[in-house]
Amino acid sequence: MMKDREEAVGVSGLTPNDNLQAEVNAFVRATFGLRGTLRLHRFAFGFDLLRAPANVLLAPVFLVIQLIALSARAIRCHKASVWISQRKIMLETNVSKQVAMRVMAFIGELEAKGVVIACPKEIVEHEIANYTGVRSAVSEITTTLVIIIVGIFVFQTVTPGVISITGQVAELRAHAHAIANFPLGQGLGRLYYGVFSTDLKPWELVTTGVVLSMLASVVTTFAGVIADPLQVMTGTHRRRLCRLIKRLEVASDRNNTIAREHITARLADLSDIALNLWRSLRG
Repeated sequence: MMKDREEAVGVSGLTPNDNLQAEVNAFVRATFGLRGTLRLHRFAFGFDLLRAPANVLLAPVFLVIQLIALSARAIRCHKASVWISQRKIMLETNVSKQVAMRVMAFIGELEAKGVVIACPKEIVEHEIANYTGVRSAVSEITTTLVIIIVGIFVFQTVTPGVISITGQVAELRAHAHAIANFPLGQGLGRLYYGVFSTDLKPWELVTTGVVLSMLASVVTTFAGVIADPLQVMTGTHRRRLCRLIKRLEVASDRNNTIAREHITARLADLSDIALNLWRSLRG
């Protein structure tokens, strides 16, 4: 009996589940802690600055594709569902590639140690792709939160996205430019434009939107520097990685569910559009 107990629990007194939790905690801290995420984001310099804005534009397409895959699965068209879900819509960034490589190596180590049951490689790759996609969605959510905070503190209004804040910034720039070029001086210019509104040209609005979109893409590219350590502190990274491992242990097919982070990111986009339309209708 004692020998059986030692074999089940291990010499260290830890159960397999305890060993798994310890391994996961160590990996998460090393990979997504402040030092770890800074090392990851060294790979963001370069073409990731171009891929990030492209992925923001492709994200709604990705969500639609996943919804179609879910619909196909609901009507029991499993082969079609798997084929549709395999379509690669998003561009793989260097940071995502690094995360995928490290998670893949970590899963391999767990399998080698016998902590988790080995799973077919294609399913592991599919689940890790979903995992990195969720992390990218969290970066988008972080960017949205940054824009909201800037809108509240600078413009005293809620700005859930680039569309909402573009009008505010464009009006501010036009107002400052008009005061600076007022023929009777800036003092009288402030008084004049305190009463009368400035003319906002369409090209100024478009230019401001493009510049802000580029800035937002840079924020999204490096948002993990803030988001990763916070998710380590709150245990979010640990729980997400444990869910991935649990799915691998019971997986007989690819998981086609849509993570709530993707839905949240898209809801932020829809809120941005709806709020901007509402303000336009109200004049």
